[in-house]
Amino acid sequence: MTPRIDERVPWLNEVSPDELRRIVDVLYRVHRFISVITDLDTLLERIMEESKQVAHAEACSLMLFDPDREELYFRVALGESGDQQTLKQEVRLKLNQGIAGVAAATRESINVEDARSDSRFYSQADTMTQFETRSLVAVPLVDRDHLVGVLELLNKVGGGPFTETDVHVMEMFSGLVATVIANARLIDENLRAARLAAVGQAVAGLSHYTKNIIAGVGGSVDLISEGLKRDNIEHLQRSWPILKRSMRRISNLVEDMLAYSKARKPARRACDLREIVADVSDTFWGLTVHKRITLDVDVDAVTRPICVDPDGLFRCLLNLLTNAADAVADGTGTIRIAARFNAENQLEIDVADNGPGVPEGDEERIFDLFYSTKGSRGTGLGLAVMRKIVVEHGGDVAVMRNPGGGALFRMRLPVPTSEE
Repeated sequence: MTPRIDERVPWLNEVSPDELRRIVDVLYRVHRFISVITDLDTLLERIMEESKQVAHAEACSLMLFDPDREELYFRVALGESGDQQTLKQEVRLKLNQGIAGVAAATRESINVEDARSDSRFYSQADTMTQFETRSLVAVPLVDRDHLVGVLELLNKVGGGPFTETDVHVMEMFSGLVATVIANARLIDENLRAARLAAVGQAVAGLSHYTKNIIAGVGGSVDLISEGLKRDNIEHLQRSWPILKRSMRRISNLVEDMLAYSKARKPARRACDLREIVADVSDTFWGLTVHKRITLDVDVDAVTRPICVDPDGLFRCLLNLLTNAADAVADGTGTIRIAARFNAENQLEIDVADNGPGVPEGDEERIFDLFYSTKGSRGTGLGLAVMRKIVVEHGGDVAVMRNPGGGALFRMRLPVPTSEE
């Protein structure tokens, strides 16, 4: 026959029905906190506040174990008296130092009725914080046989010692807290590893890209030096366009990095889309001549002023044109810009090309930061920056198959009037 709960957990026999109901309510609230609070410090403070209330303690603290220094340090300290900040900033305990250190070393709970008469008591903490510890409970936090820290209760409200029920309830709390902290650390480690991998990938991509630019600059400088030395105008004419393209690529890289580095509120003002597109086309002209590609522009349908950040929209269009130019073939490549207002009165701008198109399955990934299908010829910044600017305008961008073959990027932008 299955034993009753009070036979398996004898201390429950000493708990009144009202007290048991209160303990269950507290445990329920703590489980709710764990499911809805994502910030670890806030979560730990809420759990410790509940532990203080359920045990009728004047103060409580949570100490974490630093395995590198083999020390305990205060992460949470709650109480109506005493300098809690000093406790968290200046007090650290070795294993076996103080009652908390002994509980951590032995991994056993300790209940002390008169702390000051106990030889294990670390009185310097009281001296530094101007707090008077009378009774104390220390419960170790252990997860999968790994020491996480120590949970402490100080001074039973109304005087007297903490009860064995208080200790058992804190042991239940300690299991929850240890699991929460261990899981948070595991998530942090995984995030840190992912960040390092992303940084490594980004550095590798940027290094390859800048290496190619530097190679172009270096070759141009050598040709210019040779031309100056020999007074050879042909060398200068051949090298100057290469140097200009390399400098433009460096400038675009820096502008993209700055654009992505922080959130920006678009500096909207009334603009003429035709003027922005003409400015982009003029900037892009050198690349069209170099690759012998065709740029078609059809934006005459947008006749009224649009309220956008002109620099941001310029950056979006230039990145899309540069991306398209890398995709199309020399001599036969065609890129088209078209714009109109759709039925929702949004501004739609299409940039289409006759290149190979976006690989199937990459329709979303191409907007990820540092993701590039160009190998060392790309940084993975351009499309990420473009989408960021569009989203900051309250719009969206999609990529689809161009009916004539190749890729078609469509930006949709809400464009309020200058009065709005």
